[in-house]
Amino acid sequence: MREAMYYQPQAAGVAACGLCPKGCMIGEGGAGFCRVRKNTGGKLFTENYGQVSSYALDPIEKKPLYHFYPGSYILSLGTWGCNFSCRFCQNWQISQTSPHTLELLPEAAVRLAREQGEKNIGLAFTYSEPTVWYEYILDTAQACRRQGLKTVLVTNGYINPEPLDKLLPYIDAMNIDVKAFNPEFYRQICAGSLADVKQTVERAAGRCHVEITTLLIPGLNDGAGELKKLAQWLSGIDPAIPLHFSRYFPNYRLDVPPTPLDTMEQAREVAGRFLSYVYLGNVGLQAGNTYCPDCGCLVIDRTRRQSLLTGDKKCPQCGSLSAITGEIRY
Repeated sequence: MREAMYYQPQAAGVAACGLCPKGCMIGEGGAGFCRVRKNTGGKLFTENYGQVSSYALDPIEKKPLYHFYPGSYILSLGTWGCNFSCRFCQNWQISQTSPHTLELLPEAAVRLAREQGEKNIGLAFTYSEPTVWYEYILDTAQACRRQGLKTVLVTNGYINPEPLDKLLPYIDAMNIDVKAFNPEFYRQICAGSLADVKQTVERAAGRCHVEITTLLIPGLNDGAGELKKLAQWLSGIDPAIPLHFSRYFPNYRLDVPPTPLDTMEQAREVAGRFLSYVYLGNVGLQAGNTYCPDCGCLVIDRTRRQSLLTGDKKCPQCGSLSAITGEIRY
């Protein structure tokens, strides 16, 4: 165990956790909502430091990050625990249970990343919720920065501003789940808060590369009016932020039928009125192609793993600069 950051001792041995907006008040021997921060002797300890439940060398597009070093790979690590309890969780076996883990301390994680060769750009913290792995991620991200590696978070964005601000200087890219643009959805389906997630997106944008993912669930978060508000809000931050609509399939504690393909296409059409880059996930590779927002020319063909952009990332047809961060490796 490692002593946790962002907590305050209280009377009667209680520890007040300040990592995420839940603000758990944790008594002796107890753990927070996330299950990984435990009170021992009035101090808060993180029980998952260096504990890896899942790892793989993934294409960067799998995160999904389509505008961050396209065509590259990244070593992806996950742990256990989560500060949400989404009824549709796709990784509930590690987020909501106690899976087998192996120890991989920060310097060892960096060595493993470097051993993957030049095709690997760094480390991604994903699969489970990385913000409840906070102390480990902060240490590992700093070690990555010293070695010239990139660091990526795939997160629900449910973290308080102070710990987020301390972490952001060492994070190169984030894919943040905006699970709905409906506060009631967050309360009833995820045990979270839309306002806090919006705050994370707004604080991270401009300080690292940001992309957004929304899993569309029929009848719960796929209404045209709600998606219009989501796209308008993102456009107000930066219309070039890529938005990924992912197709839902039944999982964990939710058995709503899969998202119809027509719904996916309608979502792209609605969001595309306000945003330059809207992608569809879980519907086939062609839905992940990148087109120039100014002239409609195909500029990255992910079905063929081919970039058609010029060397300075401009559209070959109209010359507009594409919003791509880093080297294109197709």
